[in-house]
Amino acid sequence: MIAAVGLTALMTEFLASHQHVLSFATNVVRACLLLAVVTAVFAPLEHIFAVRPGRLFAKGWTVNLGWYFFNGLFTTLLLSPPAVLIAWLIHSALPGAIPGAAAGLPLWARMAAAMVVGEIGFYWGHRWSHELPILWRFHAVHHSAEHVNFLVNTRGHPVDVIFTRLCGLTLLYATGLASPVGPNPSLVPVLVLFIGSLWSFFIHANVRWRLGPFEEVIASPAFHHWHHTLEDHKDHNYSAMLPFVDRLFGTFYLPKTWPKDYGTSTPVPETLIGQLLDPLAPSGAARPAPARSPTRA
Repeated sequence: MIAAVGLTALMTEFLASHQHVLSFATNVVRACLLLAVVTAVFAPLEHIFAVRPGRLFAKGWTVNLGWYFFNGLFTTLLLSPPAVLIAWLIHSALPGAIPGAAAGLPLWARMAAAMVVGEIGFYWGHRWSHELPILWRFHAVHHSAEHVNFLVNTRGHPVDVIFTRLCGLTLLYATGLASPVGPNPSLVPVLVLFIGSLWSFFIHANVRWRLGPFEEVIASPAFHHWHHTLEDHKDHNYSAMLPFVDRLFGTFYLPKTWPKDYGTSTPVPETLIGQLLDPLAPSGAARPAPARSPTRA
């Protein structure tokens, strides 16, 4: 009997481990498929309509690729526990009528409202990541790219990515537009993050497309490229999708020209491991760097 119980326990543990391995392998396959799709879409566009030609394999592309898989496979898992905790705290602290006010809205109305409310939260999370040294040390990893293309979208320290997303999700939970807890968890936060992630590939793309009057409504590559500039206007254009939020808070900047230089004057290691660990050190990227000559992208 004892041997049978032990064998059952071993089989259960083996099956559980097998399920984890299978789940991870499935996520790897999904990440590879998504990478194949976005590359098939944006690589030709960046070749034909490039702001600066011939830069798909520019310096740092292997680091961008590493961040793509690291964030795609691990950061979402790291995001879930604090997101659930924040949602639970909000629902515990606020009267039920406040987060429940949006529950009766149809899905399309909740999604439309969630895109706007979430964007305001993401905006402030992004802006604080520039203005507060303790957060900038992590966000500097994203701005260390000296050439901006679609894959730079995924270059980001997990602390930075999680913080910015939590800022947006917190507003969604507080307004009742989304909830990851309860018997019927909402798909709204998943959809908001998914749509935002897909659009981020576009606004980072090395394509010289302008959207004309629609650039006041929806973020374009030019709008976001000016956020990555090494010039005086780098502390503008924090919105990921809706530029009117920058208009609202006084950080909108979009001339007819394109920036000449990209990157940051903050010292950031060139390797993925260095970028992951350096901001965690007491003397990490929070320190301002000595002035250096701009790098031509």
